[in-house]
Amino acid sequence: MTSDEGLMLEFRGGSRDAFEELFARYREPIYGFFRRRLASKERAEDLTQETFIAVIRAASRYEPRAQVRTYLYGIALKLLMAERRKAAKDPADLESVAEPAEHSAPDSILWVRQALEKLDAGEREILMLREYEQLSYSEIAELLRLPVNTVRSRLFRARIALRDQLQGTAEPSEQSRREELTRKEDEASR
Repeated sequence: MTSDEGLMLEFRGGSRDAFEELFARYREPIYGFFRRRLASKERAEDLTQETFIAVIRAASRYEPRAQVRTYLYGIALKLLMAERRKAAKDPADLESVAEPAEHSAPDSILWVRQALEKLDAGEREILMLREYEQLSYSEIAELLRLPVNTVRSRLFRARIALRDQLQGTAEPSEQSRREELTRKEDEASR
């Protein structure tokens, strides 16, 4: 199996098969990146295609300084930021950048999504890059142009903030279970 970097270099050399393999490997992850951040499935699909079009256009300039995965997410993040800026200028486009539709998700997913929405945008993005996109600390650092230790500390704070949001907005049954467990632990420790 050829590495992503090897495929990208082959594609830069003109191999269509190499591009098709990269597309097959990364189409779904990049689509998921956009889908988790946009309300419109169609817009998420469009931006996924735009990401790969940008790769095609820049192939001749590609230098293997970073992992291809980081390179692709970097392009996707720039497209997402441009989409958000565009929506901020034109309120009619705001619906495409709103959080994803929640109509078919189970309650627990909605609960986490709502808690994520309450986080600071920077905290939310670092948390999503780590937990949903499964990027390493160094990949996130490279992508956001931050020191690795800053990524670590911001991710730690984001996780604490998410935990606090989830505990503060716990569903009544979940809150009751937590209180019962705490009470039992207190009794056991006496």
